[in-house]
Parts: sequence; C-alpha cells; structure tokens
Amino acid sequence: MKIPCKISTLSLMLLLTGCMVGPDYHRPTQSLPLAFKEAKGWQQAQPQDAEQKGAWWQVYQDPQLNQLLSQVAIANQNVAMYAAQYRQALALTDQATANLYPTVTGDVKSTRSGSASSGQRTTSNSHSAQLSASWELDLWGKLRRQAAEDRASAQSSQADLANATLSAQSTLAQDYFQLRILDQRIALYQKSIDAYQGYLRIINNKYQAGSENRATVAQAQMQLQGARSTLLGMTWQRAQYEHAIAVLLGKTPAEFSLAPASLAATLPKIPVMVPSGLLQRRPDIAVAERSMAAANEAIGVAITGYFPDLTLSASGGTRASALHNLFSLPYRVWSLGPELSGTILDFGATKASVAQARAAYDAQVANYRQTVLTAMQEVEDNLVELNTLGDEISAQQASAQAAITSAQVTRNQYEAGMIDYLDVATTENSSLSEQQSLLQLRSQQWVSSVALIAALGGGWHVPEQ
Repeated sequence: MKIPCKISTLSLMLLLTGCMVGPDYHRPTQSLPLAFKEAKGWQQAQPQDAEQKGAWWQVYQDPQLNQLLSQVAIANQNVAMYAAQYRQALALTDQATANLYPTVTGDVKSTRSGSASSGQRTTSNSHSAQLSASWELDLWGKLRRQAAEDRASAQSSQADLANATLSAQSTLAQDYFQLRILDQRIALYQKSIDAYQGYLRIINNKYQAGSENRATVAQAQMQLQGARSTLLGMTWQRAQYEHAIAVLLGKTPAEFSLAPASLAATLPKIPVMVPSGLLQRRPDIAVAERSMAAANEAIGVAITGYFPDLTLSASGGTRASALHNLFSLPYRVWSLGPELSGTILDFGATKASVAQARAAYDAQVANYRQTVLTAMQEVEDNLVELNTLGDEISAQQASAQAAITSAQVTRNQYEAGMIDYLDVATTENSSLSEQQSLLQLRSQQWVSSVALIAALGGGWHVPEQ
C-alpha cells in the first residue's frame, strides 16, 4: 500500500487535495523479440502509434470491396452494440468525475393539515423552501481512483469498438474474396460442362453410327453429371458467402445480392512492423491493457475502505405558516456541519475486498500477456502461411498448365482416332482438378493476406524512402 502524503493535520490544503492510497499504475513489462521469426524477406515498416489506421482495405484497389467495407462501421449491428456500450462507458466516466464536486439540491414544499377534537376543527398551513449542499472530500483518493478506473474502462470499451469493427471488416473482406474466387471456379466448371456436353453429343452421334460403344457414352454422361453436381455445390457455397456479407452489412439476405464478376483486386505487398508495434496497433491488446489499468485503480478504491469518509453538508431556507412570510428574515433556518463516517469493525470484509481487487488485477495482467502472445502467434502464422503459399501457388500453377497441355494433346489424339475417350475423360478431369486446386490456393492467399493485415492491427504507416 502506498500513501504519497503524510497525514499530520487536517489543514485546509489537506481537505481540498487529500491523499492517494493504493498502487500507481505501471504497464507490466512484456518480453518481445526484435523481429518476427517468419518475416525474412518482408518489407519492414515503422508504424506511428498516434496515426489513424484508416481504410486499410483500399490497398486491394477493388472499388466494390471499398464500397462494401465503408458501410460496416455504420450498419453492422455488432459494431452498433459496441458503439452504444462505449457511449455508456463515457457517461459513467462523466458521472464519476461529477462525484468529485459538491452536490446542490433544492426543495420547495407546501402542506395544509387539519385536526378535530371535541367538535372543534383546526387547520394549519406550512410552507418551506430549502437549498442544500453536500461535498464528500476525497481525502484518500477514492473518488479520483474511481474516476480513473472508469476512464480506463471507457478506453477499454473504445478499443472493444475498434476491435469489433476490425473483426467485422476483415471477415467481410475474407468472405468477399472467397466469393469472387468461387465466381471464377464456377465459371471454370461451367466452361468444362459446356465442353463435356459437346463431347457427349459427338459420342452419341458416333454411337448411333456404330463407331462407339455404350461404355464410352456412359463415361461421357458420368463426367458431365459429376461436373454439374460439383457446380451445384459451389453455387450454394457462394450463396452462403453472399448471405454472410449481407448480415455483416446489417441487412437480411433477401435485401442484398452481389452479381458474379471477376476479381478486380490487387494483392498488396504487406510491410511488417517490429513486434513491439503490436502493443499500440492491435485493439485487442489495447482492451487488455486498459482493463489492467482499470483493475489497478480498483485496488486503490478497495484500500480506501480502511479510512473514514468526510462529508461537508450545508443547508439554508425558510419555513412559515403563511406563504407571504416565506422569505421574511425571521423565518429563515440553516444548518452547517461535517460528517465523519468509517468502518470500525467488519470482520475482515475490507481486507477481503482488497485481496479480491489484487487478484483481479493479477488476472488482468495474465490476460494482457496472453493476449500479446496470441497476437504474436497470429502474425507469425499468417507470415509463414503467405510465404509458403507463394511457392505453393507457383508450383501448382506449373502443374495446372501441364495438365491443360496434356488435356489438349489427348483431345487432339482422340479426334484423330488414336485413343479412346476414357483417356480424354481422365486428362480432362485431371486438368479441371488442377485448375480448381490453383484457384483454392489463390483464395487462401487472399484470405491470409487479410488475416495478416488484421493481425498487424488493421493498417500500417510506411515512412517515406
């Protein structure tokens, strides 16, 4: 327990300023590396903590994405809930600050009463007007600690709002990219289905002419229907992404639609900050840090339970039986006096309250450190995933191109009568599968890039070269 000033006299200065019991807040140290383990080869950035993160999604240069994400902070209902909670926290802060100052109340009363005894009735009038003031002197810093606790809680609520907004925005961006890649996958399947239908017509004609057997027709039909089945599955997956985007925008699925289109975005080169930058950039870390600061102030509030409270009260007014005499000098009344109150015996209740507050603070410290560790893990995970995906996509692109070439060769050979259609079906299926795998990897690359931006706090500042 810390008492910054000595309590020797009840001087006027002491009454006005008081002392501050309880520990002063210092952010716990957190061991962080100088660089991310998986950031080899990435461009480094030095973010400025005071800068607004802004519209981070604009780095993708997609007008449709810009238009959608700009609505999240306005229309998303989870964001609206956190915004309301933040306003509530600000109001609590104002209320706690107001407790530092005197309270003045007024009371005006007028009554008429009567009684009856032995057949006689008497009536009387009473009128009063009174103004009262009370002021709890913050001798030990309880009110200041409470105000500081509420301020820290409001700042934590503000960070909660930022975190909810970033979460909704990053989720929408990931859904959008997956939907756009699905558009490409659906278009690829539709193109393949058109080709399969053409093959089936040719094979049917040959079968009717007696130059093909029934097994070849069945093989072509199976290939066509399998592609149609997969296409239908992708269609409902796309619809679900569209529904998810609608809800993130605060709309019902029936109110929102996104026409199929090619992906017009540009995959950005994401600069990576030093690990310590996460402490200022990530809103979830800010939530944990401010909650820790609030818990620290709560310890001081609990410690003030050991000390008495001093309240100054004053009142003045008038009381008269006739209304016209209410404000006359002879009918004025007043009172003035201090009140000192404190706990004499509570059988350890205050001690338990202090222990509870200290334990709550220790829990918040552990939560803060775990939040930082989790943030570090998320950045490292996304860095290694994006690093690996780049090489994986290059290899898959070469494989898909080889499969396309192989399918073209077998088609030419079949049309020349050199091979059976079974070889064509096999290479066509292989080509389609390789191209779909390539698109799936690209979808994951877009999703991971958004996840990395969110893990870095939703934006960055690159210094001028």
